[in-house]
Amino acid sequence: MTQVGIASWYGPPYAGRRGADGKVYDQNAMTAAHLTLPLGTLVRVTNLATNQSAVVRITDRGPFVHGRIIDLSLAAAKATGVYRAGVARVRVEAFDPPGHVAADHAGRWCVQIGAFSREKDAIKLKADLMRRYTTAKVIEFAGPTGYWVRVNPRYPDKRTATEVADSIHPRDPAAEPYLIRTN
Repeated sequence: MTQVGIASWYGPPYAGRRGADGKVYDQNAMTAAHLTLPLGTLVRVTNLATNQSAVVRITDRGPFVHGRIIDLSLAAAKATGVYRAGVARVRVEAFDPPGHVAADHAGRWCVQIGAFSREKDAIKLKADLMRRYTTAKVIEFAGPTGYWVRVNPRYPDKRTATEVADSIHPRDPAAEPYLIRTN
């Protein structure tokens, strides 16, 4: 799998918090957050402006900013020349471990909708989505960047999650739906 798009980086205040892989995030490790690659995947990230590259491990989910494809740790951002600029156009190339058969659609998928600064906005969206998706589990929770809403479809395959994401048309641009792989 190869992607080209915008990378950003994250460090404080996330340092010391648990990532999606359950481990404590170390901003000085060569790691990154990606929305859909399996946790533990190794990827090469190449800054297309400088040709600097680094190999990082996917340990977290994100970025939750429209148009961005990967969030690098502080160390990875420095290694790829993304640190000073804050964002950069990159190529992300995933490596399959030996003996692994790539299965982009495998895994458990859900839809995450936005990050709200006010809890009441997340609760309101959750109530609306619960009425629309009676067979799905809709949850609202405090995330590192605000209050998040997530729809876990009855069948957590990528096709079903994509259908749910495509059917969500929020009025609030902060409530953009993202496909998330939960494993």
